[in-house]
Amino acid sequence: MTARHSMEVDIERIENHVARLAGVPRPAESDELARARDYVALTLDSCGWEVERVPFEIQDEYGDSLTGINLVAHHRDRPTSKTGPRLCVGAHVDSRPDSPGADDNASAVATMLEIARLLPKSWPDRQRLELELVGFDLEENGMLGGEFHAKRTKAEGSDLRGMISLEMLGYCDHTPGSQSLPRTLVGLYPDTGDFIAVIGNQNSERLIEQFRTGMQQVGGLPVETLNVPSNGEYLQASRLSDHSPFWDAGYPALMITDTSFMRNPHYHTPSDTPETLDREFLQLVAQGCLEAVRLTLCDG
Repeated sequence: MTARHSMEVDIERIENHVARLAGVPRPAESDELARARDYVALTLDSCGWEVERVPFEIQDEYGDSLTGINLVAHHRDRPTSKTGPRLCVGAHVDSRPDSPGADDNASAVATMLEIARLLPKSWPDRQRLELELVGFDLEENGMLGGEFHAKRTKAEGSDLRGMISLEMLGYCDHTPGSQSLPRTLVGLYPDTGDFIAVIGNQNSERLIEQFRTGMQQVGGLPVETLNVPSNGEYLQASRLSDHSPFWDAGYPALMITDTSFMRNPHYHTPSDTPETLDREFLQLVAQGCLEAVRLTLCDG
């Protein structure tokens, strides 16, 4: 692994997080989700982050009322303000009721926790943005945790320069033909599922380039980018994570993903277990996310 910075992710820590989170399904409002949330909050706290539990009630697309809790964290050693310029990096903690969700989304939560551990050991010298970490709730019910946090951010008047949704980071298949694509993208992207995708909209061009540059610092990690028109309405697959409510609210936002069901046959099934993840790929992706976050904090 070659990277500009000396701080390297610990894949054993990441795998331990995945194993701890993905032992059983953790659907909305469940005891299993509450335990997973407690684990995430405790881990963040142990790395020096002040964690705010933000409860909310919200209706899903069927009109049913659901209760969720987002975890919003800021580091104790870095000054924060409600209106200062910031970068938000988040991953949803919940899973589908019938899936332990190792890739979806324990792989991303584990990556966020490793970023939370490493960044405070070596904050960028030219840091211009505050960093906010969020463990989102109710993503599997329609990105409801992201919707609530986007509205809260807007109501507080926060100067949010970018939002990064970490969404399924650990599945890789080196077999030619293993990557499916939307019809309009066939021939424009590889048909081998061994790359990480950086997906933004037309309001996120600078953020896309920052993350592409940061992730490409990691040798051996293929990076592909996609800039969708408007807010992704004509490519619904591009909206399937907590970044999409931020697009709708007018913020630059990205989804970092292994492309989900377009590659991973275990998506939303009982077989989405830790054993199906690619250790080397997840390590490279986590390192790439760390490098990209560091770069974006400096570039603003």
